[in-house]
Amino acid sequence: MKTIQFFLKKLTGAFITIFAIIVANFVIFRIAPGDPIRMMFHDPRVSAEQIKAMQIKFGLDKSLWGQFIDYFKQLMKGDMGFSFWQKRPVIEVIGDRIGHTLILVVTALIIATIIGILLGAIAGWKNGSKTDRSILSVSLVLYSIPTFAMGILLLLIFAYVLSIFPLGGISTPASGFTGFMYIKDVIWHLILPAFSIILWYIGEYILMTRSSMVEVLDQDYIVTARTKGLRESTILRKHALRNALLPVVTLSGVNFAFAIAGVIEAETVFSWPGIGRLTYDAVMKRDYPLLQGIFLLFAVSVVLANFLVDLIYSRIDPRIKTGDVNV
Repeated sequence: MKTIQFFLKKLTGAFITIFAIIVANFVIFRIAPGDPIRMMFHDPRVSAEQIKAMQIKFGLDKSLWGQFIDYFKQLMKGDMGFSFWQKRPVIEVIGDRIGHTLILVVTALIIATIIGILLGAIAGWKNGSKTDRSILSVSLVLYSIPTFAMGILLLLIFAYVLSIFPLGGISTPASGFTGFMYIKDVIWHLILPAFSIILWYIGEYILMTRSSMVEVLDQDYIVTARTKGLRESTILRKHALRNALLPVVTLSGVNFAFAIAGVIEAETVFSWPGIGRLTYDAVMKRDYPLLQGIFLLFAVSVVLANFLVDLIYSRIDPRIKTGDVNV
């Protein structure tokens, strides 16, 4: 019974949050400066009649409340609207780019998670040693550098000065590559933008894993394992690390959703044609429907990730359902 109540409570909270996001998402872009209709016309001599016709076509002649009702009805039908700039349905525009973003995010997070957990576990296991202090210092530096700053630095050194990697994009223009050569070309373009994200998340995972490891090592069962004469490598692998990874699992689920929303900086710096770059272009074009669709995707992904993490963690730690642990 408590499991059902816990599930319903979290599900209700998720729906309320998503509705609040929809309202805020609609209002924010309506009060932003700039006229999206005028942005569609490159000719400053466009007539008032033409502007009025376009406002009627896109429903911008209605009151703010009327526009919101239309927008909400469309969402309930799975329709995110029509892009002013791309002249296509928003869901199609996002669909063309989401794959590129997932390639970047999944690659970066998998590598960052593995390296971050490994280094964090070593630092926590050797707490107070020179190794610990060195790893901790590096993680703090990496965690403090914004993704866009790291991206610019990598671009300057490895693409401009050393000319090892391409300056941007997802593939070489007019290369005509197909099959394996095209995949190789995409991977070559992927390295720098992925690395800029990896370095930031490595710092976060190191700090989280180290902190959790230090806490676990103070537990009685670790002392008991040592008194039994178990090898240190066995204690680390089977007892300490397994329990230290519980908060890291939670962090990984939330990070995936936040990473999708946070690639704007990396994709803009490296001209990677994903959702992040699309967001930047949509802001410049004052494309309300497209921006609403993108930010709704970002927000809902974060809410759903938190919801799923709560459910997974409630299975790992039953105290959450009973209220002994707050989530």
